[in-house]
Amino acid sequence: MNNNNINATPKLIRGAVWSLAGIVLLIVAMAFIRPWYNVWSQEMEGKAEFAKAEQNRKIKIEEAKANLEAEKLNAQAEIERAKGAAEAIRIENGSITPTYIQYLWVRQQSDLSNKTVIYVPTETNLPILESTRALSLPKE
Repeated sequence: MNNNNINATPKLIRGAVWSLAGIVLLIVAMAFIRPWYNVWSQEMEGKAEFAKAEQNRKIKIEEAKANLEAEKLNAQAEIERAKGAAEAIRIENGSITPTYIQYLWVRQQSDLSNKTVIYVPTETNLPILESTRALSLPKE
């Protein structure tokens, strides 16, 4: 029995030495690999940030192009509105009458969204404002 224990001990010691050598080798390898991995990881993060910045720049450029196009279309719409107004003035100059002016005045008054101001034409065509109306309203 003593013989068996002596024979098993060198195998056990050899296995322990190889395990210890493997652990030491792994620690040494990690000491060299870890800095390389950190550099590689930072490089990948930098590339990702660069790609994100590039995408944001492209988005801003496209938004600016869209704003420019919108402004051009707004300018064209304003030009067309001015042409229409000029044409209306040209047509009205030949056929404007006091009755037509009163019609335009009434049409303008119907467009007001705030109905608290009332215009009453007088003999001199000056409006009278109903400024005391708010004072006579019942308090809630």
